[in-house]
Amino acid sequence: MKVVGITGGIGSGKSIICLIFKSLGVPVYNADESVHSLYDRHPEITKRIGKEISENALDKNGKINRKNLAEIVFSNPDKLKILNGIVHPAVKEDFENWLSNHKNFPYVLKEAAILFESGAYKACDKIITVTSPIELRISRVRERDHKSRAETEQIISKQLDDAEKIKKSDFIIINDETQLVLPQVLKIHSALSKL
Repeated sequence: MKVVGITGGIGSGKSIICLIFKSLGVPVYNADESVHSLYDRHPEITKRIGKEISENALDKNGKINRKNLAEIVFSNPDKLKILNGIVHPAVKEDFENWLSNHKNFPYVLKEAAILFESGAYKACDKIITVTSPIELRISRVRERDHKSRAETEQIISKQLDDAEKIKKSDFIIINDETQLVLPQVLKIHSALSKL
């Protein structure tokens, strides 16, 4: 069984692409979603975030306030590095546990927005990058997350740019709302199923 990383900057549409792969019977692990469940399952992670990053990252009940946490770490590279140091080992362990339950598939997908930035790409056999024009990405994020243009651009600036991701990837999916994505996914699925 192969582990295939799938990544793309915020607003690239990688979640939609992953839904297509899921419909083809491919198991998909979403690293970003798993982080949020880890906060609930591992209170020590939440405590460390409150202590090492900021008490403002927690709500009045001691739970993670995702909006505040995002504002703190995306405006402070040092705090982002601390957060990654807290979260990434827990996500790695969670993924390994998940993987042990999905061994009977030709390949699985590991979806992560910061696959390269976190170093998680090193544990992948192949990498898919989903790309979209920057203005389309900004528009999608603003509509979906109700963020300002400045907030969206700040998040994008913290992520590796598409050109760098493409250089390090085995497959590219162009999600620009002009090219059909289904044929691109089917072609990649066929290639990965033969590995």
